[in-house]
Amino acid sequence: MKSKLLIIGSLIALSPLLYSFCGFYVSKADGTLKNKTSQVILVRDGNKTVITMYNDYKGDTKDFAMVVPVPVVLRKDDIHVVDQSIFQRLNDYSAPRLVEYWDQNPCEASFEEDKMYAATAKSALSESVVRGNGYKKDLGVKIEAKYLVGEYDILILSAKESGGLKEWLTTNGYKIPEGAEEVLNPYIKSNLKFFVVKVNEAEKKKLPGNFLRPLQISFNSPKFMLAIRLGMANADGDQDLIVYAFTRKGRIECTNYRNVNIPTGKNVPLFVQKNFSAFYGNLFDKQWNNEDKSVGFLEYAWDVSPASYYHCDPCIATAPSEQDLVQSGVWWLKDKDWNDYSDVDNTAPDNGSKNVHFTRLHFRYNRNSFAQDLMFQVTPNTETFQARYIITHPATGNFTCDAGKKYLQDLKRRRRNELLELTSLTGKNIDTWQEDASAKNDEEDVADAQYANLIPQVKEEMERETNNFPAGILLISAVMLGSAGFLRWKGFV
Repeated sequence: MKSKLLIIGSLIALSPLLYSFCGFYVSKADGTLKNKTSQVILVRDGNKTVITMYNDYKGDTKDFAMVVPVPVVLRKDDIHVVDQSIFQRLNDYSAPRLVEYWDQNPCEASFEEDKMYAATAKSALSESVVRGNGYKKDLGVKIEAKYLVGEYDILILSAKESGGLKEWLTTNGYKIPEGAEEVLNPYIKSNLKFFVVKVNEAEKKKLPGNFLRPLQISFNSPKFMLAIRLGMANADGDQDLIVYAFTRKGRIECTNYRNVNIPTGKNVPLFVQKNFSAFYGNLFDKQWNNEDKSVGFLEYAWDVSPASYYHCDPCIATAPSEQDLVQSGVWWLKDKDWNDYSDVDNTAPDNGSKNVHFTRLHFRYNRNSFAQDLMFQVTPNTETFQARYIITHPATGNFTCDAGKKYLQDLKRRRRNELLELTSLTGKNIDTWQEDASAKNDEEDVADAQYANLIPQVKEEMERETNNFPAGILLISAVMLGSAGFLRWKGFV
């Protein structure tokens, strides 16, 4: 028996105000600008890394600057601007998704062919930040390089100590956030450089629209990392980071924090469809707290090589094209540039491979749970994964046949299990969903299978299990103690 299928993709529930990279913003006003959410594209093969930074600031770009630690002095050819829509396409394709099915009436003999549709949630994505250079006295800060790239004036700075860098920024009119000096110091001690960006207003005026394009940088370093500690300097509570990673060999994994697959393949109530973003936001909160917060969640992993046509199951958007992948920084899809020897020490020669593996990782971090920057490795793991949640519409029509009567019993049981799954995934009290469950959710009108009528039964069942839990623990403890005493009496322990 075949069933119709609808696939709905949704963005995760994140702050819509400001998307920033893992540096900090420097303000000429009062230093209160906060960064809540980051989106970063990472491309890694051998020792070469390409990072694309997406930032969304809404305000006067004259008043802000962005500072990001980098391992080397970047050349001008290592810095590019890209179309910000690439982030939207990658998000749409890899986001947690809702899959929708329809039951067929077992009493009816007619069947329909499967149908599949795709829809994605809409979200406005724009970009960045910045300002300032020059100093009047020796503060131990050196301008290693200076470039104009697109609409950006870029400086690569080195510093001898964090106080000097702080004063340099302050002298040039920037009130850096509290705590910045503390987090700058480890990067200076590690001999990292600082990528400082401001907007060139003259170049900006040449562009259509009031947005700034994402910046992309590339460099060679044996370290595969993201510097998140600097971004905590002006953090306002917890911050979310979405990493879209591409490699030639397989998934990426975090090496200094645990990697956990987000729960997937779960059947949830039909009314979740009305606010999938809120559902997933609650689910992520619950899982993040359950895992003691120091964790990175896998939300998607798949081979998206141009030669492969099977990139998801189900798919919710158009797969990234070869052009999209190249724009994201997947350099091995381009023809070899024999004038570029920057990766001559790359430990993993390409051997002509055109494979592209896409990993989406979701981090939520703060100073307490993430005391270190994120360190990564490329793994040979090519197993596919995606966060997907399933809703099923009931059949309609007459159910007087024996199979129909059994179907209604199964429907009631299934929906009770969906409600239990919902509370387990989100950690929300069953009463939270009463209003959603009371709304009309489907076409069938069998009263005892309606979610609103099942909630009291589920609540009673959950309370009964909760009340019986201590007694069960006591019983198990008594059995274990009794067994230990028996074994001791017999001389076995």
